[in-house]
Amino acid sequence: MVVDELADETVDRLFHALADATRRDILRRCVRGELSVSRLAEAYPMSFAAVQKHVAVLERAGLVTKQRRGREQLVRTDPEAVGRARQALDELETSWRGRVDRMSRLLEEDVDSAAGPAVNNPTEGLDG
Repeated sequence: MVVDELADETVDRLFHALADATRRDILRRCVRGELSVSRLAEAYPMSFAAVQKHVAVLERAGLVTKQRRGREQLVRTDPEAVGRARQALDELETSWRGRVDRMSRLLEEDVDSAAGPAVNNPTEGLDG
């Protein structure tokens, strides 16, 4: 199956969102089930507004979705979010492995060409 490469902007948002420990923790908590933003805020030594901002970053990256239910905003992790992050990492790995393989081949060619053809010593094997 061929998967389209993720756009740079999408990857930037994903990794920006995942770069913060609080946001990663919010994701872990929401994987277990949807939680309200106010419930999430209880778990952190920061203001409600700060937690809302973290959730907004996760939402822009497509890692969570919010749904209003009455007065609460419920946050849930997008089940395909981890797949997108994994896809981005797989694409990076494939690119770097290709570069490393090309460099290895170039280095091998360079060593082979520096050694040159084998030259026989005309005095080798002569007695005396």
